Amino acid sequence: MSTSTSKTLLPFSEIEALLARIFVRHGTSDDVAKVLAANCASAQRDGSDSHGVFRIPGYLSTLASGWVDGKAVPRVEDVAPGYVAVDAGNGFAQPALEAARPLLLEKVRHNGIALLAIRNSHHFAALWPDVEPFAQDGLVALAFVNSMACVVPHGGHKPLFGTNPIAFAAPRAGADPLVFDLATSAIAHGDVQIAAREGHTLPEGYGVDRNGEPTRDPAAILDGGALLPFGGYKGSALSMMVELLAAALTGGNFSFDFDWSQHPGAKTPWTGELLIVIDPSKGAGSNFAQRTEILVREMQDAGQTRQPGDRRYRQRAESARVGIAIDTCELEKLRALAGEG
Repeated sequence: MSTSTSKTLLPFSEIEALLARIFVRHGTSDDVAKVLAANCASAQRDGSDSHGVFRIPGYLSTLASGWVDGKAVPRVEDVAPGYVAVDAGNGFAQPALEAARPLLLEKVRHNGIALLAIRNSHHFAALWPDVEPFAQDGLVALAFVNSMACVVPHGGHKPLFGTNPIAFAAPRAGADPLVFDLATSAIAHGDVQIAAREGHTLPEGYGVDRNGEPTRDPAAILDGGALLPFGGYKGSALSMMVELLAAALTGGNFSFDFDWSQHPGAKTPWTGELLIVIDPSKGAGSNFAQRTEILVREMQDAGQTRQPGDRRYRQRAESARVGIAIDTCELEKLRALAGEG
């Protein structure tokens, strides 16, 4: 069904199935394709354009380069009462999370808290889908992922950190969970790519060119330049924290720690991910979801009309009602990638 000559509306299931066929055709196993397709389709459904179908060429380029193993089988390790580790086998992080989820949930329900350390993995997607399902089950979840070196630390002169996002999700009584997913850089790398593609300039303070000079040109940032951390030294400190949690603690690579020069076309950072999941019912926070709702009402009374995750939920409802909008030319390219003409 077309809304115009430029957009096509499709149900979630159709986009998810199309993306799964693309992944399988370009070198992933059926299981990996299913997980990646669900993640990518969810981002498109919820209006996260920089992590939706926009990412497909990067996935396929990386698979073709031999940099990532699209058929890797994660190895789950039960290492301590509150600790699960996964060796992703040079595969994607999301299948590793799916493989470890049952054991992680068992430990969280028993102990009240547990962490999941994923190493030897590639994360190329939005981070909020990793934590939101836990909040839907009444749990609190945090996730940390480091990426490739593209951010200059505060006061520094060369890229060292990744965009290093942090995601958080908390249950809310009678409403969708509070969820945020933010890069510790001034802007997400995918948004810089979109700005360059569309010819937009960026605000001041977002990046530098290859000579270290401030620039608002996204193309200059991508062509040998670098991003800056948000909030100066504060964002830089958070980015450092993510490196320690997602790389040093998990056994993954630091953002500066890998060399993909022998794999032209590689796009996915080969790093690590850490998740911390808490069951608030185990302690004094047993009415946590209700208390979350009290805080939300107070924030609303203070003038904060939009809460973390609200925009995604609104777009999700709209997509369920009318379908997910895909650029018609983009859809034709996706179908061609699936071998469907």
